[in-house]
Amino acid sequence: MSYPMVYNLLSATGETLYMVIISTIIAIILGLPLGTLLYSSKNIRPNPKLHKALSALINIFRSIPFIILLVAIIPFTRLIIGTSIGINAAIVPLSIGAAPFFARLVDNVYQSLSKGLIETGYSMGASTGQIILHILLPEAKPGLIHAITVTAITLVNYSAMAGTVGAGGLGTLAINYGYQRFDAGIMIATVIILIVMVQLIQMFGDYLAKRFLHN
Repeated sequence: MSYPMVYNLLSATGETLYMVIISTIIAIILGLPLGTLLYSSKNIRPNPKLHKALSALINIFRSIPFIILLVAIIPFTRLIIGTSIGINAAIVPLSIGAAPFFARLVDNVYQSLSKGLIETGYSMGASTGQIILHILLPEAKPGLIHAITVTAITLVNYSAMAGTVGAGGLGTLAINYGYQRFDAGIMIATVIILIVMVQLIQMFGDYLAKRFLHN
């Protein structure tokens, strides 16, 4: 493999990492409050109408295949970023696609906790906000880290799909060189890098979850 191609691989790997990291952070910022509100509207301060509306909204966005979402919100992406091509533009659909996915994972993590935690909080005179901040979130930390890990890995896959519309990163490199130019070496190298990336994310997530579990 030539030096320019090695440079392209390294550059594309950096672009993919950039897209995944920024999109994961935005997904957490949007999805954690959404998932917490979804759970609390049913189990802490019941509000059936709000719960049904949030659940329906999350399910609608989760039902849309990412490749379709990617194309469907191009006008919105262009409005926000000024272009629909490139790594910064790809962050918009990546974040929108991942946020409801992460929100549902957050709700599932809370659902796995003991219901007695909320009852204990109320018996101690804690408010809804105090229950969420001082009981729910601390107890859910290991599960939330696993949810973040799953979301980050999903975004690695999404970022590769975003390469079909010129988003940059390993997906674009694989399509432009591996597929269109029939370069099997690039295609194999791209797949290997993606596999290694996913394995490292999973290992790091498992490590953090174990540390919080034992603290």
